[in-house]
Amino acid sequence: MDLRKLKTLIDLVSDSNISELEITEAEGKVRIVKGGIAAPVQYVQSMPAQAPSAAAPPPAAAAPTEPTAPAGHAVKSPMVGTFYRSASPGAPAFVEVGSQVKEGDTICIIEAMKILNEIEADKSGTIKQILGENGQAVEYGQTLFVIE
Repeated sequence: MDLRKLKTLIDLVSDSNISELEITEAEGKVRIVKGGIAAPVQYVQSMPAQAPSAAAPPPAAAAPTEPTAPAGHAVKSPMVGTFYRSASPGAPAFVEVGSQVKEGDTICIIEAMKILNEIEADKSGTIKQILGENGQAVEYGQTLFVIE
C-alpha cells in the first residue's frame, strides 16, 4: 500500500467517529486504531504470509526488561514512542539524577507518530534514577524515572 493511500486512511479515521479500520489487500493488511489523548492514531501494517517452505521462523518477542523494583515513585511512560531527555540534540537535559522537580515540571519528551509529547513529573521530589536511554524506544508502562 502506498504512503499517500495510507495517509488518507489515517486522516479518515482521525476525522471520523470510527475508532478502528482494518483493510486487507493483495499486498498486505492495514489496521488503523484511534487511540486516546496521548496517541491520536496508531497503525500497524503487516505483510502477507509467505509460502510455508520459504517462511522463516518468527522472531522471538523481546519483552522489555524492567530493573528490579526501584525504591521511590516510578514515573512510567504513558505511550509507546522514542524517549528524549532534552528538547533538542544540543540542549541540556530537562533533569539529571539529583534534580529537584515539582509536580507538573517537564522531565522528558516522548515522540510518537512525529508528535513530541512532553512528559511531566506527577510527583514533587528528587530524581533518583533515570532509566530511559536517550533516543531509544520505550514501551507503554515502562519506568522512565524514579522520584524520591
